[in-house]
Amino acid sequence: MKTKNQNRILKIEASLLVALLIACILNISSFSAECRNIRTKMLRMHVIANSDSTEDQELKLKVRDAVLSEGKEIFDGSVTAEEAKEKILPETERLRQAALKVIEQEGFNYDIKITVDNEYFNTRTYDNSVTLPAGYYTAVKVIIGEGEGHNWWCVMFPPLCLPAASKECELSDVLEKDEVEIVEGGDKYKFKFKIVEIYEKITEKLK
Repeated sequence: MKTKNQNRILKIEASLLVALLIACILNISSFSAECRNIRTKMLRMHVIANSDSTEDQELKLKVRDAVLSEGKEIFDGSVTAEEAKEKILPETERLRQAALKVIEQEGFNYDIKITVDNEYFNTRTYDNSVTLPAGYYTAVKVIIGEGEGHNWWCVMFPPLCLPAASKECELSDVLEKDEVEIVEGGDKYKFKFKIVEIYEKITEKLK
């Protein structure tokens, strides 16, 4: 038989466990909300190769250079995620033709598809310094041929990987202080990033 004192201790332990669980849920919910805000402020670019062959991977980079060069006035780091569809979509055919020209010059006959849309992406780390949480982002996608190869990707706004950026733009110019800490937090937030990714994947499957 358990004594009254033992029962009291068990109730206290149970209460502490529930309180801890609630605190963890609230903490993850807050982190998830901050990740959602981060995603809405980022504009990404992905160039997806036809396959993982050496030739297709090399072609991917040449297509990337051609698209960025042809669209230098819109790929200068000044177009925000909110402005992407309005400013980039009208130029996609011009960009597509520039890519097709390079593909033909290299001796391939792949088609090109360029879109600006909300796309789902897994958690990714750029340049070992910036981690973007899983979920939907506004993204410029350049799909070469079957689009079954590894992709090149970067953050176009804020311009973290564009040498032709029209102006200096730091993460702190776009994100709140807590959001900057998250994307630059590295391993500190590894577990939370994983939880968010699992949640986003489940949500995506349910859709």
